[in-house]
Amino acid sequence: MIYLKAVNELTLCAECDGMGTLFTKTGAMIGYYGDCKFDKVMLGPTGSGMGALLGQIGRRLTGENIPLMKVISNGVTESYYACQAKHVTVIELMQGESIMVESEDLLAFTDTVDYGLKPIGVGVISQKGIFTTQLTGNGPGAQVAIMTNGNPIVMDTPCRVDPDAMVAFTGYDPALRSDVSWKTFIGQTSGESYMLDYQYPGFKVIVQPYERGSGIDVGIDRGNAAYIQRNTLFR
Repeated sequence: MIYLKAVNELTLCAECDGMGTLFTKTGAMIGYYGDCKFDKVMLGPTGSGMGALLGQIGRRLTGENIPLMKVISNGVTESYYACQAKHVTVIELMQGESIMVESEDLLAFTDTVDYGLKPIGVGVISQKGIFTTQLTGNGPGAQVAIMTNGNPIVMDTPCRVDPDAMVAFTGYDPALRSDVSWKTFIGQTSGESYMLDYQYPGFKVIVQPYERGSGIDVGIDRGNAAYIQRNTLFR
């Protein structure tokens, strides 16, 4: 069995005490000890035949497909993975428990995790589309490693978060809460016009101290503000 743990915050370590299989982002391996074999995943990490093919097509159509590598460990092994010095967080999943995460933020998962898609309409607010990757525990030792820009914060639900800072969540889909008024259109609000509202208690939301570019900009003075700033800086 393979056990995942974070090392020095920026690296994932996969330890194996016998035989084990791990799926990782292609090219993420940075070093290993022991007998490890690395194979490219052609269709999908779970299922076979037509099911795997349909899953691959679905991920490509929704933009949630990432190149995956299958790591097969034979005997006592230790392997390390990282990607662009991003912070690594390891999450353990119980049987049937799921976490939703954007494919670009997924680093690795064990072979006791089911890899699929889930529609989430509010994702378009952060330019993320209407689908996200769903990972579900399906056996003992189910673990998922995700990446964040900077040290993540794990929030308990109910809570509200900036959609541009949200990385992953468990439980029910969030609702979209907006604070759009006439002030928004003239650039006189705080800038926090949209929030993801996680209303059901007992779940987790992972956010990062980094905001992606927002998918919606309803202000009308952005260009003028940028012009004024450039003239102030360079005149």
